[in-house]
Amino acid sequence: MTTTSAPSLLSIRNLTVGFWQEGGQLSPALKGISLEVPANRTVALVGESGSGKSVTAMSILQLLPAGAAYIDPHSEILLEGRNLLRESAASLRRVRGKDIAMVFQEPMSSLNPVFSVGDQIAETLMLHASLTRRAARQRVLALLAEVGLPEPEKKARAYPHQLSGGQQQRVMIAMAIACEPKLLIADEPTTALDVTIQQQILQLLADLQKKRGMSVLFITHDPGVVGEFADDVVVMRHGEIREARSRRFSAHRRMPTPRRCWRVGHHWSAARRGWR
Repeated sequence: MTTTSAPSLLSIRNLTVGFWQEGGQLSPALKGISLEVPANRTVALVGESGSGKSVTAMSILQLLPAGAAYIDPHSEILLEGRNLLRESAASLRRVRGKDIAMVFQEPMSSLNPVFSVGDQIAETLMLHASLTRRAARQRVLALLAEVGLPEPEKKARAYPHQLSGGQQQRVMIAMAIACEPKLLIADEPTTALDVTIQQQILQLLADLQKKRGMSVLFITHDPGVVGEFADDVVVMRHGEIREARSRRFSAHRRMPTPRRCWRVGHHWSAARRGWR
């Protein structure tokens, strides 16, 4: 399903994913979904818990558990024409962090508690950008300042537990954008934060997307947080895409109501303000 005619950076075509259960039964998670993430645009993937949003994100980077997950061989995940499902493990390691980066829901589960946040960002730069340790450290300070952390030198020396939840998520965003990825996947990045910090993180992501010209795939269960943030919205339910909506549709063209596809009550009233 396509939401816009703009050139696509990422194309997912007929993605079918299941998980093996006891007794050899295959439990479907994604049922032949197709979607496009255009260059320099933000696409919100919205759905209830268990709808398949995170499985979609993990499939893009091939992070599904080996042996437990099954991907249909006819599925395609194309990054600028390259089918990531056919790439070698070494090639995928080069893609992760450099071409595609990901921000997860719980920063404390992603950050290593025994290393300073500065060292963790520097490691990414040395691995993917081939920077020296000294150059990486200077770049870390610039990145921490870019994501709005005060006193970047002090924050770079801090350990994850010494930072607030919002500060930890800013560190994760700094790490994700460190190598200037073409696509940033943000998987429920504001769920664990209070409302005020949520808005700050959303604004930060929006500002970075415009400044860097990258694409963003923003995953959330709450359509109310994407009304002014995303260019396109894709609604998922039960492993299927039920609807796509774009700001670029003309005002006189009425799209089907999302309530037919996913009954989220009053939450859609907030999300729809951005699509009229």
